[in-house]
Amino acid sequence: MNVKTALTIAGSDCSGGAGIQADLKTMTMNGVYAMSAITALTAQNTTGVSAILESTPEFLKQQIDAVFEDIRPDAVKIGMVASSELIRVIADRLRFYRAENVVVDPVMVATSGSSLMKTDAVQTLTEELLPLAALVTPNIPEAQVLSGMEIGSVQDMEAAAKKIGDTYRCSVLLKGGHCVNDANDLLYDKGETIWFPGKRIDNPNTHGTGCTLSSAIAANLAKGFSLHASVRRAKDYISGALAAMLDLGKGSGPMNHAFDLGGEFSKEA
Repeated sequence: MNVKTALTIAGSDCSGGAGIQADLKTMTMNGVYAMSAITALTAQNTTGVSAILESTPEFLKQQIDAVFEDIRPDAVKIGMVASSELIRVIADRLRFYRAENVVVDPVMVATSGSSLMKTDAVQTLTEELLPLAALVTPNIPEAQVLSGMEIGSVQDMEAAAKKIGDTYRCSVLLKGGHCVNDANDLLYDKGETIWFPGKRIDNPNTHGTGCTLSSAIAANLAKGFSLHASVRRAKDYISGALAAMLDLGKGSGPMNHAFDLGGEFSKEA
């Protein structure tokens, strides 16, 4: 049996709601064989991040090499990368292996508000990784950093997405979930602007939504869906995960990534 494959390069979330753990769950539920290269271990939960222990650049390189040399991924999702040194390693290996369907989620701040990227790493991200991306998926605060623009309206979203896409020659999915345009997201692709309307779900538990969306997009690109279809399918998946109303933790809790898991092996005693 042959299945499509996807690699996530991101940080670990020991509480399971975001990062590597969310990516692996999402990719599995979206029908691909999921692999990982860990950029950092984090001590975090639904209330915040208390500690970060980075992988060394050499060890991250060895993880990426181990995957590509044996089970080549059909898509690569990149999430939390805190330092310039690690970003350079990722970019070097992606160029070396001519990786396809690269989705970059420029994780700068956790849902809880904790900073996850060093200041100098932002410049390295834009110089090294974004030009390799098929798609970058910033939220509005991240898009403001990447574009150097203030975003306070639909028109601002369109202008910022165009600036990011034209500058780094990649497609951009600008997520509108930060009170600018409800749950509507904007895809800027090859000069074309496409709006993806979304229904806001009244669920305060949104830990890991960005990780989940980008991973679902990568999984669908790996399976051969177009970028437009991959975004649509990913948005439908995350809506289902939020609508399942999982309620865990004392802060902004995780979604139910396995909301559509109903087979024999998921049954309780």
